[in-house]
Formats: sequence, structure tokens, C-alpha cells
Amino acid sequence: MSIKPFRLKQGDRIGVLSPAGPVGSEELLPGIKAVESLNFSVALSPHALSEEGYLAGGDDLRLHDLHAMFQDERVKAIFCARGGYGVLRLFEKIDFDLIRRHPKILVGYSDITALLLAVYKKTRLVTIHGPILKEMAKNRGENLKFLMRLLTSREPAVLRFKGARALRKGSAEGRLIGGNLSLLTHLTGTPFMPSPKGAILFIEEKGESLYRIDRMLTHLRLSGFLTRCKGLMIGAFEDCGEPAAVEALIEERLYNLSVPIMLGLPVGHGEENMALPIGVKATFDTARGTLSLSEPCVR
Repeated sequence: MSIKPFRLKQGDRIGVLSPAGPVGSEELLPGIKAVESLNFSVALSPHALSEEGYLAGGDDLRLHDLHAMFQDERVKAIFCARGGYGVLRLFEKIDFDLIRRHPKILVGYSDITALLLAVYKKTRLVTIHGPILKEMAKNRGENLKFLMRLLTSREPAVLRFKGARALRKGSAEGRLIGGNLSLLTHLTGTPFMPSPKGAILFIEEKGESLYRIDRMLTHLRLSGFLTRCKGLMIGAFEDCGEPAAVEALIEERLYNLSVPIMLGLPVGHGEENMALPIGVKATFDTARGTLSLSEPCVR
């Protein structure tokens, strides 16, 4: 059974963590202002602005901040500053028991996919695939507003995807898992990947060529990962070549899985990035273009 983090309330403190790539203070200012405008306070972790090459500081510093944010009773939710690369380097030393004892909202996407899935697998804590702080002001602030509705309400939500279309028609019910395709591929076969059995899987990607997308989807097929899912939802594939070619490849690689498949979800690296809770039961319906959460993602 999943563990739900406590819901956010007006005035709560939100901690900002940089567990992957480096980020500058000026890049975070629009996101900080957007969050604060909704009557929440923002506190950066001690090393959130650190930089060591392509990492936001050394592994020990980023690990320290991760543990400290979960332990800090003043912090009610943790938003990741950006993606990049670096989360996987922490897994062998993360104290998942500590996280289980201090369950909190954890939000991010892209490289943060790995952390969201690992935390859910090891602790059963529901995590949130959603906008990073660096991008909170995107989509005229609508991504942030929707995220906050999920994080402040104990009522299940219905997500409507206006631009979505069915690749294979039908409906499916299961627990949501997913995120960035590259990170899903890297986690497959490790003890940090949740089981796909009976799950609704969502995927998104950015900046990968067609042959690499082909290779990753083929790997997930050969590993048995995709064949155990009950449904597939395809989000944005930004800067991955001609959209029609990407869709044709996805159809060729996935169509014969014989499960409902929906394309065109506003999830991922595009302008619109709707938050999705990992570990929550949901039903998606290709005819209606909806994803209905069967339960809230917070308590």
C-alpha cells in the first residue's frame, strides 16, 4: 500500500533541492516568485546553488541536502530546482528508511524521474512527476497552479487532455508510474525500479534522436517491462526530430502490445507540463481523453 505525503497548506515552507545538475540563482528567481505569489515560502537547501562540473556539487553535498530536507520539520514539501544528470550517483547511499520516517511531497521530472521512482519503490511514498522550480513560471503559471491543486486537496482529480488521441482505443486501471524514457531505461533491471505489473505507464523525452528512442523502447520491450503494463500514455517528445516521424516510430514499436495507448499528453519538457502522481491508482480512457485519479495523492 502506498504512503501519502501530508498536503500543503497556505504559508507552508517549500524546500528547494538540487540533486542533479547545477543551476544559477537568477534561473530560479521567476519560479521562486511564482511559488511565493501563491502564499508559500521558499527555502533553498545549503548547497542548492553549488557547482562541480555537470553536477550541483559533489555527491556527498547533494546527498546531505536530500537527507536534511526530509529531516527538517519546517519543510513541508521538496521541489527539485532542475534536472540534468546526477541523481543515479546517489542511490547507493540514500537512506530510504529516513525518507520513509519523514514522508513529504517530492516534485520533479526529467533526471529526477529516477529519484521519484526509487523513492516510491523503496518506501512506497507517492511522489510527483511535475515541473521543476526553474520552470514554475512556464505556461503562464498554469503548470504551477495545477500542481498546487493536487498538493493541497484531498479530493481525487480528473485530468483532461484536450490534444490527446488514441493510438489503441480502450481504458485501463492501475497505479501510475513513469517519467523520462531515458531514465526508465537506465533503471530497468536495477532494484530501484517499481514493478510495471498492472501499471499505467507514462513516458516523455527530450533531445533524443529517432534511433535512440527506438533503442530505448526496444530495450523496454525485450526486458518484458512494457508487456506487463496495462496501459501506456505518451507525453511530449521535445526536440526529438519531426513529430510525425516520432509518432510513427512509437506506433510501430508499441501498437501490438494490445493495451490502450494514448498519445499527446501535455506532460514533460513542453510548455505545458501537467503533474502526475507516481504510485496513485488511476483510470485512463482514450475515448474521453481523461485520466481519473481514484484517490488523492496527499493526505
